[in-house]
Amino acid sequence: MPPTAREALTAIAELLAPGNPDVTDRVVHAHSDPDSYLRAHADQLDERGIDEPIPNLARIALVDALTGHGLLAEVDWKEDADEIVAQLKRLRSSPAQPGAWVWFTGGTGLDTYGFLELAGSELHARGTALAVIDIESDCYPLVLLPADQLTGQQSGHLVHVGPGARLPVPDSRVQRGGELAQLAAAAGFTAEPVGCHPQAMTRTRSGHRDR
Repeated sequence: MPPTAREALTAIAELLAPGNPDVTDRVVHAHSDPDSYLRAHADQLDERGIDEPIPNLARIALVDALTGHGLLAEVDWKEDADEIVAQLKRLRSSPAQPGAWVWFTGGTGLDTYGFLELAGSELHARGTALAVIDIESDCYPLVLLPADQLTGQQSGHLVHVGPGARLPVPDSRVQRGGELAQLAAAAGFTAEPVGCHPQAMTRTRSGHRDR
């Protein structure tokens, strides 16, 4: 039986913020009682232009809670490479091994998503996966997690899942790798790794995504 949206949100919070029950609490609060969550976090939500309950408010709660715990970097859709790397390095989930960032020596000339693809590929080769949580905004909420948790995404196609999407049942190693995308689908939104697949989803200058 597939998980309920609440179960999926709880699992995502535990996957991305292990040992931080506050993240789980905030996400569940936003899902279970959006009006109460809106009142409790009115100032923070006002910065996003949110002044009433919206669909998938829990997704915003997840991003804000992860940011508050130093586990997510929210970068502009046209951010430069140096700033992206600086923000990723500051995350608590940033890889600790000395060689994790040796591939980056400065500006690359790539657009933002092109650089994220490069960063995802280079980090993945060194044991860390870079993933994006889609909040339907002109930004990229970025998270880092061990690469073996995203191994299943190296299937030769873009992992882009949404409500009602079904993924093939993989072996145990791949199942762990597809967990983030599967859970996001069950929760009603999209999460995807970058740099681990040949086809990528990109943003146009207007901020909309094209394949």
